[in-house]
Amino acid sequence: MAGEPAAGAGSHWVFGYGSLIYKVDFPFLQREVAEVSGWERRFWQGSHDHRGTVAAPGRVVTLVPSPGAVCKGMAYLIDESVFGHLDHREKNGYHRHEVDISLSGRGNSVAGVLYVADEGNHAFLGPAPAAEIAAHIAAASGPSGSNRDYLLQLAQALRDLDAADPHVHELAQLVRQITAPGS
Repeated sequence: MAGEPAAGAGSHWVFGYGSLIYKVDFPFLQREVAEVSGWERRFWQGSHDHRGTVAAPGRVVTLVPSPGAVCKGMAYLIDESVFGHLDHREKNGYHRHEVDISLSGRGNSVAGVLYVADEGNHAFLGPAPAAEIAAHIAAASGPSGSNRDYLLQLAQALRDLDAADPHVHELAQLVRQITAPGS
């Protein structure tokens, strides 16, 4: 891994590309706008525990390999003890994956991890037409709230970061149309 070492023994960089951008329910030492290369965000992971249920899973984002792609999000420098919380939060099919994270505020990269749910996990839903994914998201809800809110909060967080993500923004537009009064 290229880049500078983590700031202090026992601390690690974690890249957030979904709800970790806007729902920061863990302590961190530093936070930076960041990017990872070779990955793109997709609503291909089932959520049985947060934005859906076992009987009716929601759809949340994961990253899929995509040569040449750049995914913008947030990086957090955390104490190693925070992994217990994050591992529990990301338990439904996600695993840690080592990556180089480019920190926008510093112009350099650091070694870090992100949570990815690949197609081999039990909750993976995979690709589908945008209209089908949007209808799924519009109908799903779980212990952490509606799947619609997850999508729209992510879309707003990406706009706030000035991050272009055609997949997320198309789904947000479709879900708004589906759930608009009188639809």
